[in-house]
Amino acid sequence: MADPLAQFRLDGDVAVVTGGASGIGRTIAEAFAAVGARVAVFDVAAAGFDSYKVDVADESQVTAAFEDVVARYGRVDILFNNAGIALRRPSIDLSLGDWNKVVAVNMTGVFLCAREAARRMLAGRRGGRIINTASIMGLSGGGLYPNISYQATKGAVVNMTRALAVEWARDGIRVNAVAPTWVRTPLIRPITESPDVMKRIEDITPMGRIAEPEELVGAVLFLASRASAMVTGHVLAVDGGFLAQ
Repeated sequence: MADPLAQFRLDGDVAVVTGGASGIGRTIAEAFAAVGARVAVFDVAAAGFDSYKVDVADESQVTAAFEDVVARYGRVDILFNNAGIALRRPSIDLSLGDWNKVVAVNMTGVFLCAREAARRMLAGRRGGRIINTASIMGLSGGGLYPNISYQATKGAVVNMTRALAVEWARDGIRVNAVAPTWVRTPLIRPITESPDVMKRIEDITPMGRIAEPEELVGAVLFLASRASAMVTGHVLAVDGGFLAQ
């Protein structure tokens, strides 16, 4: 039998990671590179690797960046569709402008990047793998603090994942998602700096703690690799048991 670990390698694959300048995206970009992928990072902030300054909510920027990746590397095999923002405030105080900001990045941006990646995957007739970053907040009502725009858009990512998986399955494009719990990244710094909120999170999480970015690597690598060749339309929770309750 061939080495079973070889199916987790990404040697020669071209991977695009959105939101890859820090946090989960940065960690996954480093992991992809460590197992052989050529990695391009899209972010509004400066990043290492082969980085592109991209606002994922801007259609022209997304299209141009994907065109450049293909011109440089010849194809796109993997998309880790991870860019996201959050504006935590009571729903009655949330302006339409702020609602639209979150929708533009977390929902429209996910769609635009998935669409442009799939177009290149279809053109190359090689298929591909798309992994979206959803959240436990897209699969539950939350409750610790008001965060309606984030929860609504992450719920949309969950069903977008399923819909695109069904649409593109016959074309060899697998679409899955990870749904993390709270992860220690700059996105949730206001939460990690609040002992009271952290205590409440620990109390409602069966494993009693939040996650570290490195704890997403195994799940994402599985979904990005040939090890998950028969998996599509799946939302893999990495949540310390939160959703099992």
